[in-house]
Amino acid sequence: MIIIFSIPDRKTQSISDVQDTINSILAQSVEPGQIFAIGDVFNGADPSIQFLSTEKVSYTEAINQAVQQSDDPFILLIDNRTSPVRLNASAIDILTLTMKRNPGAAMIYADYDLKNDDGIQEIHLLHHHKGRVRDNQDYGHVFCIRTSVFLECGAMDESIQYNPLYDLRLKLSEQGELVRIANKYSGSLYTVKAQKEAVNVFDYLMEAKDSQLEAEAIFTEHLKRIGAYLAPGNHFQKRPIPEHNPSLKASIIIPVNERPEFIGTALESCLKQTVQDIEIIIVINGGTNDSTILEVKRYISGGDKYNENAPQVRMIVVDINNIGFCLNSGVEAARGEYYVQLDSDDRLKPHAVEELLNVFESDPEIGIVIGSYDVWELLEDGSLERKAEIPTVTHDEWTEENGRNNLLRVGGAGAPRSIAIQVIKDIGYFEMNESPYSRNYAEDYELVMRISEKYRIGRIYDAIYDVIRHPGGTDHSIDQVTIDRNDEAKDYMRLNAIRRRQALNQSL
Repeated sequence: MIIIFSIPDRKTQSISDVQDTINSILAQSVEPGQIFAIGDVFNGADPSIQFLSTEKVSYTEAINQAVQQSDDPFILLIDNRTSPVRLNASAIDILTLTMKRNPGAAMIYADYDLKNDDGIQEIHLLHHHKGRVRDNQDYGHVFCIRTSVFLECGAMDESIQYNPLYDLRLKLSEQGELVRIANKYSGSLYTVKAQKEAVNVFDYLMEAKDSQLEAEAIFTEHLKRIGAYLAPGNHFQKRPIPEHNPSLKASIIIPVNERPEFIGTALESCLKQTVQDIEIIIVINGGTNDSTILEVKRYISGGDKYNENAPQVRMIVVDINNIGFCLNSGVEAARGEYYVQLDSDDRLKPHAVEELLNVFESDPEIGIVIGSYDVWELLEDGSLERKAEIPTVTHDEWTEENGRNNLLRVGGAGAPRSIAIQVIKDIGYFEMNESPYSRNYAEDYELVMRISEKYRIGRIYDAIYDVIRHPGGTDHSIDQVTIDRNDEAKDYMRLNAIRRRQALNQSL
């Protein structure tokens, strides 16, 4: 087995960290084959290591050069460019046996230990399937690759600057299986030394634009190779004529569970819309004892905040906490032609509905309009502060030509979303936790993927919505168990989307 690892910049890792990686390679219970280090030689380096300087060649070129100099059937690629990696002594042994046991495997990856200031944390990765197509999906830092499949894929694409391992992973997945070695306890293959920071679902918004554009291009080519790419304009149809005889232009539907402290702000933002030919439907899913009811009643006839000249506030109370069910209940009751999304702890800017409607009226093939939003933080004193470090989130990945393809790679569909009510009904409504791992999560993302396969997506690049972050929100820092469950849910939806799109293209 050929071993390839990196000599990172001294600002990233010390020589001691690099030496730990080397020592773990040399201490393997099964003697490794050739050992290549990508980077400059340093004093005291073991003579068995061959160095490939990156002064004249890139990371990807160096990997290709190393593979060309070896006839080993397997490649062990250690990605220690950003964090020190130390192999357990039996790592090569178990990887070799796993390759022998799985002749269809293109790559083996494995659970690992993360060493930080708090001690050792066991990181349990997710099993691969064809829906795991995000560029930021964690596959670890150590990869055992079948050399023959690596070469069949064309080796490393030397033109790729930011995401070479993402490109390689997608190509390998097209040629064979990606097999995970799981850890029950004390079963990790290696340890990564790093500081584990709190995970924020907004992190992907801060990714470098050049890197994201490259990742989009990589993913688009993957979709083309597997027959799931949707060419611009293909399969589009005109928006259906509404069958429910709408008497209003829009219905703002707000699902909510036990949020009396937020619902008033959300409602006030609806009542201040520049378009008043609307209604607000609050679907309370905590049953008749939900504390949100009393706050909503203040805006209904007889309440102290009721205004007969303002858009009507309607309330539906159910006793099943299922967001998809809430949204579908609102859709069934809606008197508006279009659904407008609003989370109970967010708010619409005054011109939001007007701008959404203008986009629908511009093109009869538009089935859904996606806007842009600003991010605010709820402070301890109850005031709101605009998060200046996060610019207006425009979701530029939603391009006219490729947005519906790139949607399968990125983390979200954008907000706010407005959809023709008849489109929601014709497409099959919001999913209601029927998908594996779904727990009141991504029902909107799943619907947008389906709609984008048949209708054009309209866009608004000015902020028309305020996302409010707070400790109880689903967009705040979340734990790894929740992250994994959410990833499982969305990746399963992506898998189904890929299958649908392959079938669509085969029908042409």
